[in-house]
Amino acid sequence: MGKFSTLLRATGLAVTVAMPAMPALAQDAKTVMATVNGTDITLGHMIALQERLPEQYKQLEDAVLFEGILDQLIQQTALSQEMEKDLSGAIELSKENEIRAFLAGELLAKIGTADLDESAIQDAYKARYAEGEPETEFSASHILVETEEEAKELVTLLEGDVDFAELAKEKSTGPSGPSGGSLGWFGKGAMVPEFEQAVVALEDGAVSEPVQTQFGWHVIKRNESRIKEAPALDDVRDEIERELRAKAIDDEINRLTDAADVTRAEVAVDPTAIRNVGLLSK
Repeated sequence: MGKFSTLLRATGLAVTVAMPAMPALAQDAKTVMATVNGTDITLGHMIALQERLPEQYKQLEDAVLFEGILDQLIQQTALSQEMEKDLSGAIELSKENEIRAFLAGELLAKIGTADLDESAIQDAYKARYAEGEPETEFSASHILVETEEEAKELVTLLEGDVDFAELAKEKSTGPSGPSGGSLGWFGKGAMVPEFEQAVVALEDGAVSEPVQTQFGWHVIKRNESRIKEAPALDDVRDEIERELRAKAIDDEINRLTDAADVTRAEVAVDPTAIRNVGLLSK
């Protein structure tokens, strides 16, 4: 992979490129690297493009990367100049949309990568784990069968001295059957609502009446319960930072939108017009 593009190598498109005399170690972003039909391409343009390249291109040797980016910008400039000669209404509108989206995206990226106040991270951690409602975890087992009648029969058997795990191995149609129906430890939200409600309502060691879910009929035993230990801040720091950054972005979107002078035109438009591409050529 020596160059970025071979798009123009065999096209015969005439591109007048004036290469300026350049000092050996130009450091000024305004240094002109090429001129295409009167339009300057500067070192700054090249650096800005390099910043947005996929990582695999950044692994290229500096000299190859340098020449590849310059070739790319020369080609893009020549093509865009040709297109500017005859912009259709659709392309002009798309161009405006692309500029709008680019600038909005840059602002959101700036907000989303800004440094976070450590105190805000600490406060979010405390609110969720140190000061929030303790989360309970449950250890449960179940026997899954197809009908309510089968489930009732299991309940009757368990009211005697039948071992739950052995009965699960014998009767359960679920994947946990061979392990005695054990589902291990889980928290709220891990199971379907009907199953979770039944587990929460039970005491430790108690067995439920038949419970129906989308998977069939269950007989559930709540083995144990415990208060989930809060994770260390370092273990959840990335998650908290992502949430704080997402909130900062949402807050800024709402702030700027609310502060903008927005007037929605009072004009009746058939919603189906959104798909009428033909309007762009009128």
